[in-house]
Amino acid sequence: MKTRILTLLAAVLLGGTALAEENWISLFNGKNLDGWIPKVVGAKAGENPGNIFRVQDGLLTVSYDAFDKFEGRFGHLHTAKAYKNYRFRCEYRFIGEQSPGGPGWAFANNGIMLHCPHPSKMEIDQSFPNSAEFQLLGVKRTTGSLFTPGCKVTYEGKDMGKAIKSKLPALPLGEWVVAEAVVKDGKIQHWINGQLVMEYTNPRYDDGTPMVEGHISLQAESHPTQFRYIEILILD
Repeated sequence: MKTRILTLLAAVLLGGTALAEENWISLFNGKNLDGWIPKVVGAKAGENPGNIFRVQDGLLTVSYDAFDKFEGRFGHLHTAKAYKNYRFRCEYRFIGEQSPGGPGWAFANNGIMLHCPHPSKMEIDQSFPNSAEFQLLGVKRTTGSLFTPGCKVTYEGKDMGKAIKSKLPALPLGEWVVAEAVVKDGKIQHWINGQLVMEYTNPRYDDGTPMVEGHISLQAESHPTQFRYIEILILD
């Protein structure tokens, strides 16, 4: 409850009001994956091998328990709709043990991918969609960081690619964390528990094409993760 109140306070800081809460749209019904499209390495868009993305006890859950080893099965669960200007928020937590064979950097690692192309545009063995990744990290790292597969951004006046670390320490495994992305007219902000931790502008693909809209996806990177309260507020 405290973290959701902090998120409302963030809305005020961004120029909104508490009344804007009435306009939030739920993207997850707690029953199934309606409104979402999975894309897993080695599988076509829409296929969900091993039921990696599932609903468990009303929570959107990432699990690799159907497989003995990870074997590079990176996955992304994309919104069926594309969005341009919006606030996207969810709560996440890391649970259980990492899938055997998962890379060390993927321990307690997930993300919110912004401005993704439609999953059908991804190559069959493409590990990550070209997108701006709002990194969700745990254990002795900082969370809310940025990773940029296939794109670049402007950060603190400089053109940047690859990774930009936030300064907010990650929270313990198993603890629910509120993550919110604010995407508005070429500026993107990452908020964690009501605190602004990352801001950048001018997201663009490696060829220079501006990233002005796209799908949003949640990751599967070998560590079990759960999500709840997945919502969007349209700012157009």
